[in-house]
Amino acid sequence: MMINPFRSLAITVALLLAPSINARAFHPKKFVALPEQRTSPNSHHTKLPDVITSIPRGGSIEGTPTTASTSSNGIVSTLVSGLLSYMSGAKSDTITLLTTTALVAPICKKLGISNILGFLAAGMSLGPNGIKGGLISDVHRTEMLADLGIVFFLFEMGLHINFDTLMSMKTDVFGLGLAQVILTAASVAGIAALCGLNSAARIVLGGGIALSSSAFVLQLLKDKKQLDTRHGKSSLGVLIMQDLAVVPLLVVTPLLAGGGGSMGKAFASAGVAFVMAISVLGLCAKFVFDPVFDLVVSAHSQDAFVGLILCTVLGMSFLTEGLGLSNTLGSFVSGMILAASKHKEKIEAEISPFRGVLVGLFFFSVGFEIDLGLVSSKAGLVASCVLGIMALKGAIITGLCRVFGLTMAESQRAGFLLSEVSEFAFVAFRMARSHGILDEQTTKLMLTVVALTMALTPFMEELGATIATRIEKKD
Repeated sequence: MMINPFRSLAITVALLLAPSINARAFHPKKFVALPEQRTSPNSHHTKLPDVITSIPRGGSIEGTPTTASTSSNGIVSTLVSGLLSYMSGAKSDTITLLTTTALVAPICKKLGISNILGFLAAGMSLGPNGIKGGLISDVHRTEMLADLGIVFFLFEMGLHINFDTLMSMKTDVFGLGLAQVILTAASVAGIAALCGLNSAARIVLGGGIALSSSAFVLQLLKDKKQLDTRHGKSSLGVLIMQDLAVVPLLVVTPLLAGGGGSMGKAFASAGVAFVMAISVLGLCAKFVFDPVFDLVVSAHSQDAFVGLILCTVLGMSFLTEGLGLSNTLGSFVSGMILAASKHKEKIEAEISPFRGVLVGLFFFSVGFEIDLGLVSSKAGLVASCVLGIMALKGAIITGLCRVFGLTMAESQRAGFLLSEVSEFAFVAFRMARSHGILDEQTTKLMLTVVALTMALTPFMEELGATIATRIEKKD
């Protein structure tokens, strides 16, 4: 019998979220002391104690019964209390996450808004800064699960890009992309210097803000079928370069804190790790992927095929992450390798449900970082940071796109689309906080600002499209 991929995903989510269960849960609960019964020697029947009759089927009630507990209301109250206690924690998180992924899309369709905005709003409402302190109890585990959404998303994007396509984009990747990262990072670092921040903080903020969100941009381009347009290809090239820039940023951050070690040695180590990762991926492409996929497909087992896809995506992701590189690098390159496979369409069809649900969870988790209390108490500061960052990045990217041959309509569309900050900035800023480079207040402000720039991406894309239409009409 074929297992539905959604059912498999539900099981996977439950397993990933479930915390370690206390060992005592596997042992019988303490016995309830039964009241001593007085019976006469000649009695042939003994009346059962009331405590036994008050225990519902399927469970036990600890403690000595009271008059209230022997009534139906007492039993219902005890059962409800026990159910709420049982459902708290990981079980409640699992149900909340799956319910959110199931309901956000149809609700957003009814309202005529982007699914991304729906997930962000759900994350703000249900996360740690939301209703009654949030309905999600284990935020860290939820964010770890949500990060898998980016891994699967980049894998699927890799399926649409083979190496020939990548080489045809070398100008966008190593020309436009590299120029954007360097110029934006330098500009942000200069502004941070005027604000009195030290050199380590300036480098981290500059590097983090220079990055744009692959998840938001590629999802919007895919939804609007614009990946093959000129501004879509240029945006993809910039994003690929930015993903590569994540590696040196994460390598240099601990060194900026004075944690010891040589910066040259650290970058040399990162270079060796990159060569090792690409070598392993190359060997898999030549000797492993095709034979193994052919073998599994010949068995005509959907379960085995889905399992092999998950193993490939997560295995290559863990490989690059374990070597100190970006986890999305392994998934993206493995997708590019399999783009040339004859099983490409079948792989894409099977991975789509997993990718869709997990990417939704990622957008949901981004909403956790939007602190409405901070936004309301420091509205001017937050607004100036958000608008300033998006205006600076948009202007730089628009200007560079013009230099690299795009029309004004295409250039400003790319500028608006890439003006937000990347999900990798969360990682970089949290790491900087743990090493004492950024203080708690600055980190909290920047995480909120980053999340808000991502939330504004759909509006910025629409604005860019509107302006582009007007420019094209004038031309």
